Amino acid sequence: MKNNDNLMCDIETGICGVAEEEQTGLINFSQPQKTITLYYVTDPICSHCWAIEPVLRRFTEQYGDYFKFQTVMGGLLEKWHDGPIDPANGIYKPADVAGHWREVGEHSRMPIDGSLMIDNPVHSSYPPSRVFKVIQGQYDNAKANEYLRRAREALFAFNRNIADDSVMVEIVNGMGLDGEAIFQAAQQPAAQQALTEDFALARSLGARGFPSIIMINEDNKGVKIVGGQAFDKYVAGLEQVLNPQKPQAKQPPALPQLLEQEQLLFSKEIEVMYDLAKSDVPAFIEQALSHTQYEANEILGETYYKTTI
Repeated sequence: MKNNDNLMCDIETGICGVAEEEQTGLINFSQPQKTITLYYVTDPICSHCWAIEPVLRRFTEQYGDYFKFQTVMGGLLEKWHDGPIDPANGIYKPADVAGHWREVGEHSRMPIDGSLMIDNPVHSSYPPSRVFKVIQGQYDNAKANEYLRRAREALFAFNRNIADDSVMVEIVNGMGLDGEAIFQAAQQPAAQQALTEDFALARSLGARGFPSIIMINEDNKGVKIVGGQAFDKYVAGLEQVLNPQKPQAKQPPALPQLLEQEQLLFSKEIEVMYDLAKSDVPAFIEQALSHTQYEANEILGETYYKTTI
């Protein structure tokens, strides 16, 4: 190697050699001050919350520097009873949920099977919600949100009863945590107390349905966005609470990074994140990922990509 003091090891490639870019100069490392709290009021068995995951992920990836993201459990279903659960959607008994869920899945293209609500219905959303609160308390919001994502995948796409004890333990184990210990902690009064506190917070925020997004600034003024909305609606809400500051979108993460982070992504999620047509996704995947980084599968007519790393 000829003499050259301008050497470096590239953090992404691992290759050491001559630096190709200038290493000196003034760089602005300032980040937006997080003066906004975004409350996401949700529930593990909320089908419309599953449907907005593509848009909500893009919003948090591109604008998350402007707010602190806090997931709040809302308590969608304590138990089934003889009266109506959700009369607006024609839901009086578990079997009524199956058709509603399928419609949501077909409309959103976030696949939902739903047949377990006929054969082996979820009896309550409180058990997985308590597990969420235990993970949130023992670890952090990111790990709790990872559990929520894994639980929704299991329920909606893969038709598993996430209120079943063994399924909850299996999901947590799959995250590299002690599923049995966390499950046992979720049976304790402290877990129910934490969940009850979330219910109270949801009421105080004026959330009467799921999903509800409430963004509040340091002056205690905010906006509430209810139900599944377009990406631009969330950006407009953020602009309102930041006013007069204008938020600047970050570039979305590279697909290898995103897939490694999320483990599994449906085609619709990739389409929304990168502004792609459905037909463009296979070529985009081919260009962005090596064949050793992922496997592609299909469920309910939708393709999903799973990391193999």
